[in-house]
Amino acid sequence: MPTLLVVNVNTTQAVTDVIAAAARAAVAPGTTVVPLTPRFGPASVESNYESQLSAVGVLDAVQQHDGPFDAVVHAGFGEVGRDALQDVLDVPVVDITEAAAHTACLLGRTFGVVTSLDRAVPAIGDRLLLAGLAGRCSGVRSVDLPVLELETDPELTAKAFTAQAERLVEDGAEVVVLGCAGMSGLHAALAAALPVPVVDGVAAAARLAESLVALGLTTSKVRSYATPAPKVLRGWPLTAPGRIPG
Repeated sequence: MPTLLVVNVNTTQAVTDVIAAAARAAVAPGTTVVPLTPRFGPASVESNYESQLSAVGVLDAVQQHDGPFDAVVHAGFGEVGRDALQDVLDVPVVDITEAAAHTACLLGRTFGVVTSLDRAVPAIGDRLLLAGLAGRCSGVRSVDLPVLELETDPELTAKAFTAQAERLVEDGAEVVVLGCAGMSGLHAALAAALPVPVVDGVAAAARLAESLVALGLTTSKVRSYATPAPKVLRGWPLTAPGRIPG
């Protein structure tokens, strides 16, 4: 059975625990989920600046992991960093944004995304555009709650997300996607309240990663994700495979 690394993009262990629980609930019995929290980086990722910082922390966490693994789940909705992992790894790397959107496209003609902060909306749109999925997205809405406040009042948070999800359905979404890894715990509440399927990105990515392993598929190393040539990184404080600290 496969071993999946599920990597949180922020350094908050409580968020990692939520992500790990969602992944474990989704995969088949016998599949091992190994959650990783970066050893450095932002406590939450809520800006382009923090997203770029987190990408390095995620790369470091995966490359420093001691033990075999068969696939990686990049658990940051709308965040950068998946491409770098694909450069340095042969195993499948599944981003929760793309996994959720692809899954939603199998369930309905259009999907809408409900996320935490309004400033995350453009970044999510960018990731969907790059993935070629923006044309199926009928809208992205936010409740404007910081990631680390989502668990402060779970009932109020669930109501806020449900209200925005209902507006997405009114606007034409046939499927609703949870647009934040830390929102995995809200899936049941939204699914019960809405007349459409609700997709959690962490669960979708974990199950998709598991399927890719079972199919014997790996990341293409031709062109886009070819392994980077070894070179000196001047002033770089981290040690990574294929790199020579300068």
